[in-house]
Amino acid sequence: MKKDIHPDYHPVVFRDVSGEFAFLTRSTATPSKTIVWEDGNTYPVVDVEISSATHPFYTGQSRVVDTAGRVEKFRQRYGDRTAKAAEKKAAPESPAPEASDSDES
Repeated sequence: MKKDIHPDYHPVVFRDVSGEFAFLTRSTATPSKTIVWEDGNTYPVVDVEISSATHPFYTGQSRVVDTAGRVEKFRQRYGDRTAKAAEKKAAPESPAPEASDSDES
């Protein structure tokens, strides 16, 4: 391995700010804050918003999304195109003009 071309790879604590969850790993991140870890040593700490302990996919807690509001907002903006398409299908089509025999020679 070449010297002085690789970033410093050292122990760092990643702490979830929305839950009581933290883990010690190695990283090239160099935060300015530190924390005293369970083993009594002081390590740099990176605060994260979401981790596997608080993410809805991993915890099984789904968030309520207002999809009905989104659909109504779309329909107000662009109109109800499905209703217009249904009306078009229901309306009888006008007969196509027939070709005249005078074009044939």
